[in-house]
Amino acid sequence: MEVTFFSNFLNHHQLPFCLEMKKHLGDEFCFVETEPIEQERLEMGYEDMGEKYPFVLKSYKNDECYKLALEKGYKSDVVIIGSAPEIFIQERLNKNKITFRYTERILKEGVVRALDPRVSYGVWKQNTRYKDKNMFLLCASAYTSYDMHLFGAYPGKMYKWGYFPEVKNYDIDNLLKKKQENKEISILWAGRFLKWKHPEFAIKVAEGLKRKGYSFNLTIIGNGEMREDLRKEVLQKELQDVVLFKEFMPPESVRKYMEKADIFLFTSDFNEGWGAVLNESMNSGCAVVASHAIGSVPFLLKHGVNGMIFKSGDEIELLNQVMQLCDDEELRTNLGRQAYKTLSEEWNASNAALNFLKLSDAIMNKKTVEILSGPCSTADIVSQRKMYAFLRKEH
Repeated sequence: MEVTFFSNFLNHHQLPFCLEMKKHLGDEFCFVETEPIEQERLEMGYEDMGEKYPFVLKSYKNDECYKLALEKGYKSDVVIIGSAPEIFIQERLNKNKITFRYTERILKEGVVRALDPRVSYGVWKQNTRYKDKNMFLLCASAYTSYDMHLFGAYPGKMYKWGYFPEVKNYDIDNLLKKKQENKEISILWAGRFLKWKHPEFAIKVAEGLKRKGYSFNLTIIGNGEMREDLRKEVLQKELQDVVLFKEFMPPESVRKYMEKADIFLFTSDFNEGWGAVLNESMNSGCAVVASHAIGSVPFLLKHGVNGMIFKSGDEIELLNQVMQLCDDEELRTNLGRQAYKTLSEEWNASNAALNFLKLSDAIMNKKTVEILSGPCSTADIVSQRKMYAFLRKEH
């Protein structure tokens, strides 16, 4: 089976999956980059991986590479296409060859955008008109399936997917024991300082904890447009003794902070397509408190089992859940252990590659395959409005 994966550029969220595919398929697997990595990403600590791995084809390098990428787009048995121009799959779609579109949600700015004729036409052009063809959807958000459902796209052909950053193998008992040795509760927030990521919620948590006399420290890693406002807020609320800011650093350095943290806060709203820091913090044994609006949360977290889920924007519920974790070391430890188990046993690149190959083989040979959970299992169709209640009912 020859599989080609098209996306803008290779990054550390996709690399482990690609390495697994390479392990299974050898030279039958190729990752096609369609543009150079952005300078902003390099400044955030991302690595330019295009030259490092022999299975990467830079379609933009020269005419020969571009023609080879087009050829792979047509001839491969199976193609995955993420953020890449449609030209690379147009011919194969016309010939009804197996194609998986890989996307986060398409209505991040609100489902009302489904009423915009320009949006509707764009979705029809790329997705809905192929609903009766061999075109399938890998949902890199729990909200993708509902968004596509609104347009009648991919009926019965939508599967859970995501990003699969490296899953590290720890001695989880030893890792959790080291966290228990923290002199005070260690809380971590990491990401870009953007309004829709709501880093200010972390500061409000710190304010509430300090007011109630908790012994803790909060580390905030990142940079962005809200940087000065956040620092001013910390000073105005006299939180500089409990809040520490750290600049952007490479992902592997952020992981070091996760390994030491008791609690990880993930506060984004519905604009967060996936959110790979959830994978990484769970793999690091953190007790995670995360907004239900984040694309990865409904796939990865079960409330009270391997993390805590608060209603997006509900600062009181967020603070109450953090206080509950601060008060209950056993709960923190159990959530961290189960979070680690979720990543090490199910939501990882190895399982994603195996399940994807099983699913692709079944489609190619018109067989039935049943994947009950994890990557490539059937994606539930749950509306944005009902997701919070769905998560609480289910878990």
